[in-house]
Amino acid sequence: MRGLRILLIIVVVLGGIFVAVDRIAVNVAENKAADKIRSSQGLNSTPDVSIKGFPFLTQVASSELDEVDVKLAGITATAQGRSIQLTEVRAELKNVKINSSFSSAVAASATGSARVSYADLTKSAPKGATVSYAGAERAAKGQVKVTGSIADLLTGAGISVPESLKALPPLSTYSTVSLVGGDQVRLHAESLPPLVEDSLRKVVDYNLKIDGLPSSIKLDKTAAAEDGIEFSGTGTNVDLAG
Repeated sequence: MRGLRILLIIVVVLGGIFVAVDRIAVNVAENKAADKIRSSQGLNSTPDVSIKGFPFLTQVASSELDEVDVKLAGITATAQGRSIQLTEVRAELKNVKINSSFSSAVAASATGSARVSYADLTKSAPKGATVSYAGAERAAKGQVKVTGSIADLLTGAGISVPESLKALPPLSTYSTVSLVGGDQVRLHAESLPPLVEDSLRKVVDYNLKIDGLPSSIKLDKTAAAEDGIEFSGTGTNVDLAG
């Protein structure tokens, strides 16, 4: 019995050592992966990388990680030279093939998501426009509210405004949010005042290009929420370090 007790103690101790070593190894790997993603993707800050699954060392031995979660910062969106920051940018990566130095990492599949607040959407919008939440009914249709002075909108776009049009009431319309080309969010106004529709549509309809996402991740879903526009995408064979 004493021998069995000693053996059990040894097993527990060795198990504890293995767990400790495994956790140290995964922390080192997460830091290396974060630095590599930052440099390869040209990010302004280091992402937060979390390698899932236990034990980690057996995953390394097989050169494949079951799941890696990444929180990104420094991802931007641009519209006609206007740049804004995206928030809550996340990626869930599955079956990530790696090499021993973590200089190569390719995910068999990936799901990415992000959000842009209405305050930042307003910064990306044409001069004089304000983008806001349109209420639950309109949001369910994927729409946001766009308001602003018609004269200011046209003037801000360099369009001459006749005196007769300066007295028009402020614009208040709804824009439908959609996706274009896998990397752009489009805002398209539902209706505009007939007198200035052609000129105004050139101003208030615009695309927001998402910069910094791996080229193999394509946006495929978007929604208008109370705190901003949310969008997500999927990809296969996503190269994180190249």
